[in-house]
Amino acid sequence: MLFPTPLVRGRLIRRYKRFLSDHELENGEIVTAHCANSGAMLGLDLPGAEVWLSPATNPARKLAWTWELIRVDGGLVGINTGHPNAIAAEAIAAGLIPELTGYESIRREVEYGQNSRIDLLLEGPGRPKCWVEIKNVHLKRGPAAEFPDAVTARGAKHLAELAERVRAGDRAVMLYLVQRSDCDSFQLASDIDPAYATAFALARRAGVEAFCYACALSPDGIRVDRPLPVVLP
Repeated sequence: MLFPTPLVRGRLIRRYKRFLSDHELENGEIVTAHCANSGAMLGLDLPGAEVWLSPATNPARKLAWTWELIRVDGGLVGINTGHPNAIAAEAIAAGLIPELTGYESIRREVEYGQNSRIDLLLEGPGRPKCWVEIKNVHLKRGPAAEFPDAVTARGAKHLAELAERVRAGDRAVMLYLVQRSDCDSFQLASDIDPAYATAFALARRAGVEAFCYACALSPDGIRVDRPLPVVLP
Protein backbone atom coordinates (compact mmCIF):
# COMPACT_ATOMS: atom_id res chain seq x y z
CA MET A 1 0.00 0.00 0.00
CA LEU A 2 1.53 3.27 -1.13
CA PHE A 3 0.54 6.54 0.45
CA PRO A 4 -1.31 8.58 -2.20
CA THR A 5 0.46 11.79 -1.26
CA PRO A 6 3.95 12.30 0.23
CA LEU A 7 4.04 12.21 4.02
CA VAL A 8 5.33 15.16 6.03
CA ARG A 9 7.79 14.71 8.88
CA GLY A 10 7.32 16.22 12.32
CA ARG A 11 7.53 15.68 16.07
CA LEU A 12 4.74 14.55 18.35
CA ILE A 13 3.60 17.06 20.93
CA ARG A 14 0.71 15.13 22.46
CA ARG A 15 -2.19 12.77 21.78
CA TYR A 16 -5.49 13.59 23.47
CA LYS A 17 -9.22 12.84 23.35
CA ARG A 18 -8.24 9.53 21.68
CA PHE A 19 -8.62 10.81 18.12
CA LEU A 20 -6.66 14.08 18.23
CA SER A 21 -2.92 14.73 18.24
CA ASP A 22 -0.73 17.83 18.04
CA HIS A 23 2.52 17.88 16.08
CA GLU A 24 5.30 20.29 15.20
CA LEU A 25 6.31 20.15 11.54
CA GLU A 26 9.91 20.65 10.45
CA ASN A 27 9.12 24.23 9.44
CA GLY A 28 7.99 24.99 13.01
CA GLU A 29 4.27 24.98 12.27
CA ILE A 30 2.04 23.41 14.94
CA VAL A 31 -0.80 21.32 13.49
CA THR A 32 -3.58 19.13 14.84
CA ALA A 33 -3.94 15.74 13.15
CA HIS A 34 -6.57 13.01 13.23
CA CYS A 35 -5.38 9.95 15.18
CA ALA A 36 -7.14 7.02 13.50
CA ASN A 37 -6.67 4.70 16.46
CA SER A 38 -9.07 4.01 19.32
CA GLY A 39 -6.63 1.83 21.28
CA ALA A 40 -4.40 2.64 24.22
CA MET A 41 -1.32 3.01 21.96
CA LEU A 42 0.96 1.93 24.82
CA GLY A 43 4.49 3.21 24.20
CA LEU A 44 3.46 4.92 20.96
CA ASP A 45 2.57 8.41 22.15
CA LEU A 46 5.87 9.68 23.53
CA PRO A 47 6.20 13.47 23.16
CA GLY A 48 9.13 14.45 20.97
CA ALA A 49 9.09 11.26 18.88
CA GLU A 50 9.49 11.51 15.11
CA VAL A 51 6.17 11.21 13.29
CA TRP A 52 4.94 11.24 9.71
CA LEU A 53 1.64 12.84 8.72
CA SER A 54 -0.45 12.61 5.57
CA PRO A 55 -2.10 15.77 4.23
CA ALA A 56 -5.83 15.60 3.57
CA THR A 57 -6.83 15.55 -0.09
CA ASN A 58 -10.30 16.90 0.70
CA PRO A 59 -10.10 20.66 1.40
CA ALA A 60 -13.45 20.51 3.22
CA ARG A 61 -12.20 18.05 5.84
CA LYS A 62 -12.19 19.40 9.39
CA LEU A 63 -8.60 18.29 10.10
CA ALA A 64 -6.02 18.83 7.38
CA TRP A 65 -3.67 16.09 8.63
CA THR A 66 -3.73 12.41 9.60
CA TRP A 67 -1.10 10.83 11.82
CA GLU A 68 0.35 7.78 10.03
CA LEU A 69 3.72 6.69 11.49
CA ILE A 70 5.86 7.12 14.61
CA ARG A 71 9.47 6.13 15.18
CA VAL A 72 9.97 3.99 18.29
CA ASP A 73 13.28 2.36 19.28
CA GLY A 74 14.73 3.23 15.89
CA GLY A 75 11.94 1.69 13.80
CA LEU A 76 8.72 2.97 12.27
CA VAL A 77 5.34 1.87 13.60
CA GLY A 78 2.05 2.39 11.77
CA ILE A 79 -0.68 3.72 14.05
CA ASN A 80 -3.49 4.21 11.51
CA THR A 81 -5.95 1.36 12.04
CA GLY A 82 -7.74 2.24 8.83
CA HIS A 83 -5.00 0.71 6.66
CA PRO A 84 -4.69 -3.02 7.56
CA ASN A 85 -7.67 -4.17 5.47
CA ALA A 86 -6.25 -2.60 2.32
CA ILE A 87 -2.73 -3.83 3.12
CA ALA A 88 -4.00 -7.39 3.63
CA ALA A 89 -6.21 -7.40 0.54
CA GLU A 90 -3.32 -6.21 -1.58
CA ALA A 91 -1.00 -8.85 -0.11
CA ILE A 92 -3.51 -11.67 -0.63
CA ALA A 93 -4.07 -10.64 -4.25
CA ALA A 94 -0.30 -10.65 -4.78
CA GLY A 95 0.11 -14.11 -3.23
CA LEU A 96 2.14 -12.83 -0.28
CA ILE A 97 0.02 -14.69 2.29
CA PRO A 98 0.23 -18.35 1.16
CA GLU A 99 -2.38 -19.52 3.65
CA LEU A 100 -4.98 -17.39 1.83
CA THR A 101 -4.14 -18.00 -1.82
CA GLY A 102 -6.23 -19.83 -4.42
CA TYR A 103 -9.43 -17.82 -4.20
CA GLU A 104 -10.84 -16.07 -7.25
CA SER A 105 -12.54 -13.15 -5.55
CA ILE A 106 -11.99 -10.90 -2.56
CA ARG A 107 -14.93 -8.94 -1.19
CA ARG A 108 -14.71 -6.39 1.60
CA GLU A 109 -17.16 -5.42 4.34
CA VAL A 110 -19.65 -8.26 3.78
CA GLU A 111 -22.45 -8.49 6.34
CA TYR A 112 -22.50 -11.54 8.63
CA GLY A 113 -23.25 -12.51 12.21
CA GLN A 114 -25.10 -10.08 14.46
CA ASN A 115 -24.81 -6.65 12.86
CA SER A 116 -21.20 -7.32 11.86
CA ARG A 117 -19.23 -6.94 8.66
CA ILE A 118 -16.36 -9.25 7.81
CA ASP A 119 -13.19 -7.51 6.70
CA LEU A 120 -12.54 -9.85 3.76
CA LEU A 121 -14.56 -12.68 2.22
CA LEU A 122 -12.57 -14.96 -0.07
CA GLU A 123 -14.50 -17.10 -2.55
CA GLY A 124 -13.67 -19.59 -5.28
CA PRO A 125 -15.36 -22.50 -7.05
CA GLY A 126 -15.13 -25.82 -5.28
CA ARG A 127 -13.91 -24.27 -2.01
CA PRO A 128 -15.70 -23.24 1.16
CA LYS A 129 -16.06 -19.52 1.70
CA CYS A 130 -13.21 -18.06 3.75
CA TRP A 131 -14.16 -15.35 6.24
CA VAL A 132 -11.14 -13.24 7.25
CA GLU A 133 -11.19 -10.88 10.23
CA ILE A 134 -8.16 -8.55 10.34
CA LYS A 135 -6.80 -6.99 13.49
CA ASN A 136 -4.25 -4.19 13.57
CA VAL A 137 -1.34 -4.92 15.95
CA HIS A 138 1.25 -2.45 17.21
CA LEU A 139 1.74 -3.31 20.89
CA LYS A 140 5.22 -4.57 21.81
CA ARG A 141 6.35 -5.01 25.43
CA GLY A 142 9.10 -7.55 24.78
CA PRO A 143 10.26 -9.42 21.69
CA ALA A 144 6.69 -10.39 20.70
CA ALA A 145 3.90 -8.40 19.12
CA GLU A 146 0.74 -8.47 21.25
CA PHE A 147 -2.99 -7.95 20.82
CA PRO A 148 -5.10 -6.30 22.09
CA ASP A 149 -3.71 -3.14 23.68
CA ALA A 150 -7.07 -2.37 25.31
CA VAL A 151 -10.21 -4.27 26.25
CA THR A 152 -12.17 -5.14 23.09
CA ALA A 153 -15.62 -6.64 23.56
CA ARG A 154 -16.12 -6.17 19.82
CA GLY A 155 -13.07 -8.32 19.12
CA ALA A 156 -14.40 -11.13 21.31
CA LYS A 157 -17.74 -10.91 19.48
CA HIS A 158 -15.96 -11.31 16.14
CA LEU A 159 -14.22 -14.47 17.37
CA ALA A 160 -17.54 -16.03 18.37
CA GLU A 161 -19.04 -15.13 14.99
CA LEU A 162 -16.09 -16.66 13.13
CA ALA A 163 -16.58 -19.87 15.10
CA GLU A 164 -20.19 -19.93 13.89
CA ARG A 165 -19.00 -19.72 10.28
CA VAL A 166 -16.81 -22.80 10.84
CA ARG A 167 -19.75 -24.70 12.34
CA ALA A 168 -21.73 -23.80 9.20
CA GLY A 169 -19.08 -25.48 7.05
CA ASP A 170 -17.06 -22.45 5.98
CA ARG A 171 -13.49 -21.51 6.71
CA ALA A 172 -12.73 -18.69 9.17
CA VAL A 173 -9.43 -16.93 9.77
CA MET A 174 -8.09 -14.36 12.22
CA LEU A 175 -5.33 -12.39 10.52
CA TYR A 176 -3.21 -10.25 12.83
CA LEU A 177 -1.32 -7.59 10.88
CA VAL A 178 1.64 -6.10 12.77
CA GLN A 179 2.40 -2.56 11.62
CA ARG A 180 6.01 -2.76 12.78
CA SER A 181 9.03 -4.87 11.83
CA ASP A 182 10.85 -5.42 15.15
CA CYS A 183 8.90 -8.40 16.57
CA ASP A 184 9.88 -12.08 16.45
CA SER A 185 6.48 -13.64 17.26
CA PHE A 186 2.88 -12.89 18.16
CA GLN A 187 0.99 -13.57 21.37
CA LEU A 188 -2.20 -12.50 23.10
CA ALA A 189 -2.07 -9.76 25.73
CA SER A 190 -4.22 -11.85 28.06
CA ASP A 191 -3.37 -9.63 31.04
CA ILE A 192 -4.94 -6.65 29.27
CA ASP A 193 -8.10 -8.46 28.13
CA PRO A 194 -8.63 -11.93 29.67
CA ALA A 195 -12.08 -12.18 28.07
CA TYR A 196 -10.58 -11.81 24.60
CA ALA A 197 -8.03 -14.53 25.37
CA THR A 198 -10.84 -16.85 26.46
CA ALA A 199 -12.84 -16.07 23.30
CA PHE A 200 -9.74 -16.74 21.21
CA ALA A 201 -9.22 -20.16 22.84
CA LEU A 202 -12.86 -21.10 22.24
CA ALA A 203 -12.67 -19.98 18.61
CA ARG A 204 -9.50 -21.96 18.01
CA ARG A 205 -11.14 -25.03 19.53
CA ALA A 206 -14.03 -24.55 17.10
CA GLY A 207 -11.63 -24.52 14.14
CA VAL A 208 -10.94 -20.82 13.56
CA GLU A 209 -7.42 -20.40 12.14
CA ALA A 210 -4.99 -17.69 13.23
CA PHE A 211 -2.07 -16.21 11.28
CA CYS A 212 0.16 -13.23 11.88
CA TYR A 213 2.25 -11.17 9.48
CA ALA A 214 4.67 -8.31 10.12
CA CYS A 215 4.91 -5.32 7.82
CA ALA A 216 7.75 -3.33 6.32
CA LEU A 217 7.15 0.39 6.70
CA SER A 218 8.57 3.56 5.15
CA PRO A 219 7.27 7.08 4.51
CA ASP A 220 6.41 5.82 1.01
CA GLY A 221 4.09 3.00 2.06
CA ILE A 222 3.39 -0.15 4.06
CA ARG A 223 3.52 -3.73 2.82
CA VAL A 224 3.25 -7.24 4.23
CA ASP A 225 6.78 -8.51 4.81
CA ARG A 226 7.01 -11.84 6.69
CA PRO A 227 5.03 -14.28 8.82
CA LEU A 228 5.37 -14.34 12.59
CA PRO A 229 4.79 -17.50 14.64
CA VAL A 230 1.61 -17.36 16.73
CA VAL A 231 2.47 -18.41 20.28
CA LEU A 232 -0.65 -19.97 21.77
CA PRO A 233 -1.36 -19.71 25.50
